[in-house]
Amino acid sequence: MTAWLPTRYYNALTMTPTGLQAYVPLVIHLLVAAFLAGVLITLSTLVGWKRPNKAKQQPYECGITPSGDAREPFSVKFYLVAMVFILFDVEAIFLYPWAFIFKDLVRDVATRWFGFMEMMIYVAILLVGYFYLLKKGAFDWNKTQK
Repeated sequence: MTAWLPTRYYNALTMTPTGLQAYVPLVIHLLVAAFLAGVLITLSTLVGWKRPNKAKQQPYECGITPSGDAREPFSVKFYLVAMVFILFDVEAIFLYPWAFIFKDLVRDVATRWFGFMEMMIYVAILLVGYFYLLKKGAFDWNKTQK
């Protein structure tokens, strides 16, 4: 009497050495999504109403009538605030995984100092960016424009 074995979805005998068939569902999904997007855009172009007028052709600015030229220069303060955001964002992206594996790093004597020094180098690089922004006045929100 043979024992009953449950059938598995993946069978090791049907796997090829490259394992490329694992990507077939993803490729099918991408092709269907691209086809559906193309069909919907084509249908909206063919069926949609084409009644342009002055109000529809005007740029939308958060409910306010646009004034001035769109090509006027921005203050450097805008780019400094963007740099602050990027620095905080990058810091958070790399600090969370390091904090998650910190206990594992401390347990092993070989990785204890490596993990600590690696993070100190990372923090030092971030501090260079913070000191640059501090020197340029990016953190002084009450400063008037010249």
